[in-house]
Amino acid sequence: MNAQKKIDDAAAKSQQKIDRYSEQETSDLLEYRSVSAQLESLTIFNQQMQKLIDSQEAEKISINKQIKEIDSIETGALPLMLKMTETLSTLIDADVPFLKDERRERYENLAELIDQANVSAGEKFRRIMEAYQIEMDFGNTIEAYRGDLVVSDSAEPRSVDFLRIGRVGLYYQTLDGKESGRWNPETRSWEELSSSHRVAVRDGIRIARKQMPPELLTLPVSAPKS
Repeated sequence: MNAQKKIDDAAAKSQQKIDRYSEQETSDLLEYRSVSAQLESLTIFNQQMQKLIDSQEAEKISINKQIKEIDSIETGALPLMLKMTETLSTLIDADVPFLKDERRERYENLAELIDQANVSAGEKFRRIMEAYQIEMDFGNTIEAYRGDLVVSDSAEPRSVDFLRIGRVGLYYQTLDGKESGRWNPETRSWEELSSSHRVAVRDGIRIARKQMPPELLTLPVSAPKS
């Protein structure tokens, strides 16, 4: 019986060892599977990161190339932008003298912008084209605004209402409505209109300010030269 008890004790201890080994094996297997899953995830992550790195490297090469091209474009475009800015100034001086201060200020701002090194060539060109677009729109719109009229160098400025109809005609009317006139592009001077045109100028101002519906206006204009 003592011998049998020793055998049974030894068997129990062996079984305990077997159970421990089995539990350890199960634990190791679970850890192995977890580590394998992590390894697979990290492998996929690293592959994706490598693709991103490769893409960024390609983007860096492309950006550096574009920077060099931009420098080349700016060098070639600068004379054109200078010419366009000068042409804008010439246009304003030769044009009908409406909103002259506003238009002259826009040109002066462009002239200063061209000389600024911290402004990109693209932004400079955009601003120039924006100014040209504004000038082009003047030819297709009707506008009324209040400003000072100076008929001659010796005359005192008077506050009047101006009426601009595209670039076809520029008219004025005094605030009391008793005098109307127009800009004569041939003589490049202001001339007073007869009293028969006062109503048309007044109605044109009201139409431009959306104070009355559009209607046909009978106003003198200069015929275009061939």
